[in-house]
Amino acid sequence: MQRDVVITGVGLASSLGEGIETHAAALGDGTALVVDTTSFAPYPVHPLKPLELDRQIPKKSDQRQMEPWQRLGVYTAGLALDSAGLKEDAEAKAALQVIVAAGGGERDHAVDSAILTDMRGAGDPGSFLNERLMGDLRPTLFLAQLSNLLAGNIGIVHGITGASRTFMGEEQSGVDAIRIAHARIASGQAETILVGGSYNAERRDMLLLFELGGYLRQGGFAPVFARDDAPGLISGSASAFLVLESAERAAARGARAHARLGAVAAARSKRQPGTVEAALRGLLAELGTVSAGALAISAATGVAGITAEEAAAIASLPQARRVATGDLVGHAVEAAFPVSVALAAAALSKGQTQEAVVTGAGHWRGEGAAHLLKA
Repeated sequence: MQRDVVITGVGLASSLGEGIETHAAALGDGTALVVDTTSFAPYPVHPLKPLELDRQIPKKSDQRQMEPWQRLGVYTAGLALDSAGLKEDAEAKAALQVIVAAGGGERDHAVDSAILTDMRGAGDPGSFLNERLMGDLRPTLFLAQLSNLLAGNIGIVHGITGASRTFMGEEQSGVDAIRIAHARIASGQAETILVGGSYNAERRDMLLLFELGGYLRQGGFAPVFARDDAPGLISGSASAFLVLESAERAAARGARAHARLGAVAAARSKRQPGTVEAALRGLLAELGTVSAGALAISAATGVAGITAEEAAAIASLPQARRVATGDLVGHAVEAAFPVSVALAAAALSKGQTQEAVVTGAGHWRGEGAAHLLKA
């Protein structure tokens, strides 16, 4: 069985704001980017535009027990449910499945800094560390480190009682979340799935980890495909969730489809020179025929080598117009591919294009591609 899969709900939030209209407008003119070059200097970051959390997470107690990336994800999941017309449909939410691409939990920077400072003068650093960790860390902080808690909070806040899955693995987790959600619906194993990811870029711990690997750009903003002077990614706080449905179910309930998700493919090359381009060309071939003039949305990182190879693979498409997601909202790691697919759906929904291709090569490992068409 191979059924058509449509996108009936789009929830999207970033440094630009929230919603399809805001992001479609940015796709149209490309001039609305927001970059903070001072807060985490010398590393530029696309900061999240403040959200009215009460609109999607009404209980303050729920907001307090979540980390920023979880609040952002729960918020955009609510936007997707609203967009799909499922927010108040208890029966549909009982059968709705959730697939989340997630990273690890966030650190309590104040506690970490205090412990490291005081440990310098401790006579027995090991005992001191154990004592302080037991006394200073809140129990909820440890629980919040659990990656599958985003799916749990989405279920609690929005009343979703169907099965959930959480994938980890940086950019590739976002690719596989979309790929598997599509495959389950296309094969008849599911009717409706809420799928997406969320990333908080305003974290010194993550900036440190990326910098230790040599993956960050330093200095001012530059377009993703024009960073030869200082290659590297510019991270961005962003989240996207999509409601995927079988075309038959969407039609039966009278839901509007923003786009049709034609195919999603993934690879994991060995990352030697030329392998990323070869992998992406192979994935594009798996997607089928792409019409001339299709919109190509790239989740490229800006990291040296692989970004040029991704550009070369995109150039193989017939007269495609290329847009880098990182130029608009920054690189959102686990959420980078879902955000890019959401941007493509927004462009199709607003009539900016009739067809779109999404590509993405992870900063360290993994490649993905998706094909979207007008519904």
